[in-house]
Amino acid sequence: MTRLNLVLLVAVVLSALALVHSHYESRRMFMALESARKETKRLELEQDRLQIERRAQATPLRVEQIARQQLQMRDATPAITQYVTAASAAHKGVAP
Repeated sequence: MTRLNLVLLVAVVLSALALVHSHYESRRMFMALESARKETKRLELEQDRLQIERRAQATPLRVEQIARQQLQMRDATPAITQYVTAASAAHKGVAP
């Protein structure tokens, strides 16, 4: 009878240890999941902020200001426009 009690005691202790371990693993995995969710939320907010910033940088008015200030570009006027015709292109050896 004592042998049976000893076997049952060992089985109960092993079962308790397995329960504690599975509870620990469950909690650890839950914390990892919550951490991943928090990181996902942070990255989504960062992506939204960057998209807004990109749209602000690409406004036509800003592009025109940069073209004028940094690249010294100006509007095309008939006085500075050069037209290329098919005859002059063929004369220079350029295929149409």
